[in-house]
Amino acid sequence: MNRKYLGGLASSVAFRALMLAALPAAAQESPLMYRGADRDQKVLEGARREGQVVIYTGLVVNVALRPMADAFQAKYPFVKMNYWRGESEAIAAKVLAEGRANNQVGDVIEGTGVGELALAANLVQPFHSPMREFLPKNLLDPENMTAPTRVSYFAMAYNTKLVPPDKIPQKYEDLLDPMWKGKISWRIESSSGTSLFLTNLRLAWGEERALDYFKKLSQQKIINFGSGSARTLVDRVMAGEYPLALNVFAHFPVISAAAGAPVNTKLLDPVPSTSASISIVKNAKHPYASLLLIDFMLGKEGQAVFSKAGLFPARPDVAPDPVVATVDPNIAKVPVNFILGSTIDKMEKRSDEIYQELFR
Repeated sequence: MNRKYLGGLASSVAFRALMLAALPAAAQESPLMYRGADRDQKVLEGARREGQVVIYTGLVVNVALRPMADAFQAKYPFVKMNYWRGESEAIAAKVLAEGRANNQVGDVIEGTGVGELALAANLVQPFHSPMREFLPKNLLDPENMTAPTRVSYFAMAYNTKLVPPDKIPQKYEDLLDPMWKGKISWRIESSSGTSLFLTNLRLAWGEERALDYFKKLSQQKIINFGSGSARTLVDRVMAGEYPLALNVFAHFPVISAAAGAPVNTKLLDPVPSTSASISIVKNAKHPYASLLLIDFMLGKEGQAVFSKAGLFPARPDVAPDPVVATVDPNIAKVPVNFILGSTIDKMEKRSDEIYQELFR
């Protein structure tokens, strides 16, 4: 289930209205915002009573999700961490369906874009975690509805056998070279695909310059890739089907390159960046266990699991894995354009219009 399939889940006013009307009223005041000195002890005791927590997440099971569950349960063996993996739009739809049926199974949701979808649809509730103080202030939601778990950087992937070293595009304008006509791909059915690419340059360059560039780029006959996951597009580049792919997760190609695949990453200035976030669903059946899980995932131990999985931890005091550190723009000294989910949401309508007009 994807953004296009759901008819623009993040931007459809009608769909949001349906969500708001369908969900039952919020439960009585919850313990989620408690900040007393005994807060951690209350969370621990409550989680022990509840005995389980259910998370819906976009994390890849074998790479990060199962290791996270193993680490969490090694520390808290009295809380069973159950999980379901899906894309952000599918997670939001699943939470909505459970709410409408008055049978909330999922307690916690995590992923890139899912926090904004859920927030817009009134699916989540505020919570407090003392781990927030260790996170960058510009990533924090002032309303306490979400917290960042990991940061994503987006870049160009290229096949090292098909793209000579002296021909690797160094900047966005280099993509206009006639040699790349019909050889560039991008992922269209994703909030981190075409919409983020277009929004990034609109913000960085201004509307006039960006639109002029998009008109020229459209002449390159970019291949609209709409099947499979974000990883699938990188796999196609590795296989030589596409020499170049735009706006892929920067860490995917370098992880494959370390294993010997003919692929690599190129960061383009400015590098678009977003963060995955975590939230607690309204009427969650296991509120204390939810808090315990969030504290763990935002703490150093949980963030270390993200790092080991080749992801970029949200906490600055937890370093990325050396394999992907080379494409961390902060380390590579390439300017980053961090884009809040709310900004993407606000600008998505126009970005989608540009895509439909020029690239469809």
